Amino acid sequence: MMLRRALLAAALQSGARQTEVAIDGAGFLINNKPSYDGRIWRGHKIEGLLMNTRMVQGIFDDQNPHTTANWQYPDTHTWDPARNTREFVAAMPEWRKHGVLSFTLNMQGGNPRGYAAQQPWITGAFTPRGELIPEYLNRLRAILDRAGELGMVPILGVFYFGQDQILEDDKAIRRALKNTVEFVLSREYRNVLLEIANECNNRKYDHAILGPDLMPLLIQDAQTITYHRRRLLTGVSFNGNTLPTPEVTRISDFVLLHGNGVKDPARIGEMVRSVRKQPGYHPKPILFNEDDHFEFDKPVNNCAAAIAEYASWGLLDIEGYQSPPIHWGIDTARKKGFFNLVKEITGA
Repeated sequence: MMLRRALLAAALQSGARQTEVAIDGAGFLINNKPSYDGRIWRGHKIEGLLMNTRMVQGIFDDQNPHTTANWQYPDTHTWDPARNTREFVAAMPEWRKHGVLSFTLNMQGGNPRGYAAQQPWITGAFTPRGELIPEYLNRLRAILDRAGELGMVPILGVFYFGQDQILEDDKAIRRALKNTVEFVLSREYRNVLLEIANECNNRKYDHAILGPDLMPLLIQDAQTITYHRRRLLTGVSFNGNTLPTPEVTRISDFVLLHGNGVKDPARIGEMVRSVRKQPGYHPKPILFNEDDHFEFDKPVNNCAAAIAEYASWGLLDIEGYQSPPIHWGIDTARKKGFFNLVKEITGA
């Protein structure tokens, strides 16, 4: 008990914050200046976008002793969550040098076996009642601190299908959300965007409150929590090749889209235009923060199609960045293709 209290105290420490994110119409501001200030690529405006990657396992651990052997490092034959976060933090400056300003984390991680149907592991930062586990907060703090130093804007997800069943009821879910938001705000992180849930219309969620119909209630829950008159900019994602409901689009501070299942880049552009036509939409940023399509060597691809419609784009690399143990560096052809393209797009 004393150790847990010490860990929680360490997690709650904060220092001066160097990075602040804000929204100006359809674009993002970082420290009161548009991201990629003045940048144009192939005639398309890049200023105000957030090029990003899905890195949801940055604070990953597995509390199921029967499955932790799945994640052991080949050199030590053990799993080490502290090493995972340490190597994550060490890789962040290289991502930033290539022009990547944002990455998605998740308090409940993501499927460490990609699209595996069953998820027997227990990977989230919450107790069944929705309280925060201090060890996860320490790892999260290390990443958010470094992101602030580098001028980066993490997208922090809260819930993930396949793990939401750990929370015992709707009260626990709302408590977990409240605790997460209050942790970020009370530590005065000003560079964090909030994603309530990953793909809220996924049928694998056990709790109806995490579905599209009730999601506006959770978005409002998060938006009404303030600290020193500040709140978190909030959104939620839907399944790949799926639009958010008009009510979610209306109430969200920014719109998250997923490009999974989109084989034709023309559909990427169509999704963005369709969001902008939804009732109640007004200018706000649109981000793809997950897309498992690559072809970065081709002039027409999902990334380029999103940018052509003034929408940010983010990579999902299941083998490279979601399946522990993870090598967080830019060490495969796929990773190099993405980061080199972003470097070209952003002029990094």
